[in-house]
Amino acid sequence: MGDINQYYYIESNSDLFEGPFLEIGSKDYGNTQDLRPLFKDKGDYTGTDMFSGKGVDIVQDMTVDFDRLSEVFDNKRFGTIFCLSVLEHCENPFKMAENITRLLKPGGHIVLSVPFCWQIHGYPQDFWRFTPQGIKKLFSEIDFIDEKSLACTSRPNDFRKIDEELTKITFSYTAHKKDGNLVRAVSAKLLKMLSKVGVLKWLTGYRYLFPATNIFAIGKVKK
Repeated sequence: MGDINQYYYIESNSDLFEGPFLEIGSKDYGNTQDLRPLFKDKGDYTGTDMFSGKGVDIVQDMTVDFDRLSEVFDNKRFGTIFCLSVLEHCENPFKMAENITRLLKPGGHIVLSVPFCWQIHGYPQDFWRFTPQGIKKLFSEIDFIDEKSLACTSRPNDFRKIDEELTKITFSYTAHKKDGNLVRAVSAKLLKMLSKVGVLKWLTGYRYLFPATNIFAIGKVKK
């Protein structure tokens, strides 16, 4: 089950994806988005999770031995696997990444959403945060589509390109002016002028701030 931005991201790229579909972390916690209707006419859809509940067809730990995992899924290989806000809760993300890759059929796609900067949250535990390079290291047999890789804050539809700034908020007049964003440049200048006052003194005392940010990526099994 995705959040609203994961839903938007998948919906906007839905023409890339073919079934059968596997969603890892499919349990509906009451504040998530159901992805199944997007693909109701494109193939079988299976939801798996560590815990039973609405949206879960198979309760399964995705880090078990692959032969056992393959047996659980009746030796099926998937055209698309969704893994959204899951890897940070996995004690062994390398094993999960290996198993996910092996569950994809030739030419199959994986869709990932992982936190780059996010508060600690346990479902039931929270282990990791990821960079774009870290994703590629985890999924070494996957070719990621660079133009499809985006960062997104917790605000609806607040998608941004991935670069060295990676959603960094800076109070630098010079940096914003260089980017051609005069509104932010002027705002940064005003904040700097007011930085000796109350809460602004505390806020602007940091060199950078980062809003809550996820990284979204789509990859395809290497030939």
